[in-house]
Amino acid sequence: MGDRKGRLTQMQAAQEIISKGWSITNLRDEIYMQLCKQTTENRKGDSLQKGWEMIAICLYFFPPSTKFSGYLEGIIAKHQDETNNIIPTETPLSHFAVQCQKRLDKIMASGPKKGQRKPNMDEIEQAKKSVFSPSMFGSSLDDVMLLQKDKFPDRKLPWIQTTLSEEVLRYNGAQTEGIFRVPGDIDEVNALKLKCDQWSLPPDCVDPHIPASLLKLWYRELYEPLIPAEFYELCIQHYQNPEAAIEVVSKLPDINRLVLAYLIRFLQVFAAEENSKVTKMDVNNLAMVMAPNCLRCECIDPHTIFENTRKEMGFIRTLIQNLDTSFMEGIV
Repeated sequence: MGDRKGRLTQMQAAQEIISKGWSITNLRDEIYMQLCKQTTENRKGDSLQKGWEMIAICLYFFPPSTKFSGYLEGIIAKHQDETNNIIPTETPLSHFAVQCQKRLDKIMASGPKKGQRKPNMDEIEQAKKSVFSPSMFGSSLDDVMLLQKDKFPDRKLPWIQTTLSEEVLRYNGAQTEGIFRVPGDIDEVNALKLKCDQWSLPPDCVDPHIPASLLKLWYRELYEPLIPAEFYELCIQHYQNPEAAIEVVSKLPDINRLVLAYLIRFLQVFAAEENSKVTKMDVNNLAMVMAPNCLRCECIDPHTIFENTRKEMGFIRTLIQNLDTSFMEGIV
């Protein structure tokens, strides 16, 4: 936070704290507690902003305990109201508080960063940068389209969706056994995610499982599910009825309908017999791995969740088999 000189640069200190919090579960609440303490009644604007930046960076990599999360959420909620922020900072504290709340919600649901390697400097820089320039991962579809508006003003679909889909096909994913079922190397997936948030792709990615895994992650991490919650029950009711299922798709918001139709058209390529006999991923397997990335059951009853899982798969299978996606020809 720059309050006194140390042996490390600020980002080196951040990396040390993040690495320890990521790898040592029992340290996490202590880190968050110290950050809350250092940002309470702190009269130095620059120090205060760096403290909030650090809270946001930590929430990118590891969660507090369930017991401590309520306290942290209270601190964050207080500062979302800018009238409570009496010390001027370069970026309003309410901005950090809003971003921290989104990250807290997400990481409490998903758990700490996956992988074997400790967070590296590039990942920490990206975690900081995305506080000011939100990531394409974990955002709503509307936010993703806003992010790319200046760079790709004429695109109808998210750049991240079409690019990763094309990468899977470019590396012969349609003829790769276990595609979408076999996970890519998690550290390579994380590296690709970092590149995508910088609007670029590594030139040396040759394993289709890596873009395939990241593509599934993008769908799964959407801030709101691809098929919005208000349509969930209709999907469950009509999972075996092609006409009714297609009718549900037609009622989706425009961006959701286009993104879903692109996904189904993409999966229809893999469901074709000449591909599925090689990949061992027929329409049932494709529906099984993709349904959780499109639909989210909000019920907490285990029996209902179990029953609905089968119906979620059935709905996606019905779309793969019956949805006419020819209208997506040429749409990007």
